[in-house]
Amino acid sequence: MPREQGRKLVASNKRARHDYAILDTYEAGMVLTGTEVKSLRAGRASLTDAFAHLDRGEVWLYGLHVPEYVNGSWTNHAPRRTRKLLLNRREIDKIAGKLAESGVTLVPLSVYFNNGYAKVELGLARGKKTWDKRQDLAKRDADREIARVMGRRRKGMTA
Repeated sequence: MPREQGRKLVASNKRARHDYAILDTYEAGMVLTGTEVKSLRAGRASLTDAFAHLDRGEVWLYGLHVPEYVNGSWTNHAPRRTRKLLLNRREIDKIAGKLAESGVTLVPLSVYFNNGYAKVELGLARGKKTWDKRQDLAKRDADREIARVMGRRRKGMTA
């Protein structure tokens, strides 16, 4: 049977991009059990309240909710178990250096399948202040309005 090609998104953490300024992103593999993979392939996962933490030279993912597989039996997994993330030593060392700075945290941005392998996109993030969030919303609204006006002009309509 041929392996899956391309990228299939399972879950994304939209709240993270709203609450944090993403400084850098990393792609990490996950150590999963069979029923977790089947549940993820069914598109069932939630990144709400999930976070990653560096512990003794390894990166761990906490709070990722992968519901139990429907057709699983006694082999089913715990839905919110801690999962080990697979990164290169250089990447882990780089992340450890950045996490030593104050106010920087490691946040999962999305869970997806890349060529058949379950991956998680991690973001090194710094928390946004309330005025930063309002500023981003105002900028997005302004950009949307500009695009709308430019589209009308291209079609020959006046503003």
